[in-house]
Amino acid sequence: MIYQSDALTVTRLDGDIAELHFDLQGESVNKFDQNTVNHLTQALDALEAESGLKGLLVTSGKPVFIVGADITEFTSLFGAGADEIKGFTGLNNANFNRLQNLPYPSVVAINGFALGGGFEICLACDFRVMSTVAKVGLPETKLGILPGWGGTVRLPRIIGVDEAVTWIATASEQRPDAALKAGAVDAVAAPEQLREVALATLNNAIGGQLDYAARRAQKSSPLPLNDTEATMAFFTIKQMVAQQAGRNYPAPVKVVDCIEQARGMGLEDALDVEAAGFAELAVTPVAAALVGVFLNDQLLGKKAKGWEKKADKKVAQAAVLGAGIMGGGIAYQSAYKGVPIKMKDINQAGLDLGLKEANKLLAKRVERGRMSPAQMGEVLNSIDPTLTYGGFDDVDIVVEAVVENPKVKHAVLAETEKQISPDTVLASNTSTISIDFLAQALERPENFCGMHFFNPVHAMPLVEVIRGEKTSDTAVARTVAYANKMGKKAVVVKDCPGFLVNRVLFPYFDGFSKLVRDGADFQAVDKVMERWGWPMGPAYLMDVVGIDTGVHAAGVMAEGFPDRMKLDFKTATEVMFENERYGQKNSIGFYEYVEDKRGKPKKTVTESTYALIKDIVAERTEFSDEDIIARMMLPMATELARCLEEGIVETPAEADLALLYGLGFPPFRGGVFRWMDTVGMQYIAEASEKFAHLGKSYELTEGMKAKLADGTTYY
Repeated sequence: MIYQSDALTVTRLDGDIAELHFDLQGESVNKFDQNTVNHLTQALDALEAESGLKGLLVTSGKPVFIVGADITEFTSLFGAGADEIKGFTGLNNANFNRLQNLPYPSVVAINGFALGGGFEICLACDFRVMSTVAKVGLPETKLGILPGWGGTVRLPRIIGVDEAVTWIATASEQRPDAALKAGAVDAVAAPEQLREVALATLNNAIGGQLDYAARRAQKSSPLPLNDTEATMAFFTIKQMVAQQAGRNYPAPVKVVDCIEQARGMGLEDALDVEAAGFAELAVTPVAAALVGVFLNDQLLGKKAKGWEKKADKKVAQAAVLGAGIMGGGIAYQSAYKGVPIKMKDINQAGLDLGLKEANKLLAKRVERGRMSPAQMGEVLNSIDPTLTYGGFDDVDIVVEAVVENPKVKHAVLAETEKQISPDTVLASNTSTISIDFLAQALERPENFCGMHFFNPVHAMPLVEVIRGEKTSDTAVARTVAYANKMGKKAVVVKDCPGFLVNRVLFPYFDGFSKLVRDGADFQAVDKVMERWGWPMGPAYLMDVVGIDTGVHAAGVMAEGFPDRMKLDFKTATEVMFENERYGQKNSIGFYEYVEDKRGKPKKTVTESTYALIKDIVAERTEFSDEDIIARMMLPMATELARCLEEGIVETPAEADLALLYGLGFPPFRGGVFRWMDTVGMQYIAEASEKFAHLGKSYELTEGMKAKLADGTTYY
């Protein structure tokens, strides 16, 4: 044994070959935390002191290779300032440079995911052999930063600028065939042959058949572009990347800047450019927000797995009541993820619609090469359309997805309960109706909860699991386990009108209604909120949700929270509803929708909207962007704070992710609580005072007032 620690070992193999083996004890994956970085420094000391070595094999003892840096260390690091950040990147850059400059060749065997720093250490090795089940990539721009351990330097020198920028700017993971074609790896091998192929490659390098010195020279030299080629290439690349990234995500453009600035430099100087770019991005609010989203997602996943462990049984057979678009979407998602499902409706037309929805989604996967026709057939065969309750006694969970009508749901739930076994979990896909109210129809309310999917089911990651007053932990655990199996992000919340997401969405819509009432142009409001980061403005969003659905839900919310959600004026949305303008579902709402060449509804402005609302709105008034944003966001922020304080949702992290995954809240802002921390509670309080005349939804909650007084934050 040449070196040993709890993160990695170095052993001497036959043929005077050393093996650097990463296997971080107590963890399921390898990662570059500070401990591992320090141990790698010591391992390199030992390697440099060891005599007679002819080559180095780099391997992993985990199912994945190395997943990158330890993101949990980023929050404190990024708050420490640029100098400390450069120190963080500098230490491992020194390690990777020493690895690259060892006096003998090195080969890495990439057995699983090699991402971020995990791929950057591979780039520092002379040759790379990749398993057929592995993936490589540099995903740092997803965190608002750029690769900090040589990724922007070595990768473009290995595979070319265009390909490297595409890989880094899109943060995409690359499969073995793509990596081999690009030249990022030198060979691909089946998992059981990976070590053998890697050792053979190393012996070829030791024997002189492979020129490792030329590889090192390539990685350490300037990019092979003259001034004219560079000017043309980088101008085009930068324009393309800026357009794709958008104005709110600076990291992809900074990647291009760093590669361009370092194009004529050697390795050390180019790494300094990268380190400066990394430090510049690391202290931005965007990086803080995106790292926060990553860490929040880890917390959410951990909590969901914790619930799954409490489940009394696995969901082996599911059922959905109500075939339609929503029922068909649920059936598709369940079957596609490996849980057979019965799809029940009261008429054949409904079943046909549900099967059509599932078939359409599966056909798209086949068209895109993500599924074979045979696999599509298997998935469809695991959806059992039925008009009866036959076989429901063998179902582990039933999701009710019939029309959003309390009487209908009561009747269907009560009827279904009589057809299922005493321990089957019954869940309602209601978006607004109280779980406690629906449970009144049941003899076993402890087995009942909400399971609120978002539309379209296959595309929206969030599922709200709503526990009523009598819902048991067993019912919650099995429902969360089912959501996990379906590939969804489950957030467990308590019952209240609108639950979590809709409860905070409708105060946002109320803010929009008050702006339009006071003379704001609905198009202007949409544009401001879209520039702020929302995927669509409030008028457009209402059209997509469905104005009839929105008016119904607004009524439920007003009844539930009359002190702040019952409006004393007719809204523009209600006018649209009265004129049977329901949005995209009937091609006209605030906007008109005409199908484009691909059959998708294209939004167009119609003057008829202004004519319809002219009698209920004030004279056209110009509002500043800042006022529009404050008037829209404050009601959402105060309501979300109430939800946290009332225990509807347990943590700011879960609340923020629910809005990201359920509504498309701008990720670069991290969530509503992260946004409030970023702008500061003093700013929120001043806006609250300015718009206090608009009603209670603009008032700070007691918890917000406490934070204002003691200077604490949500994170």
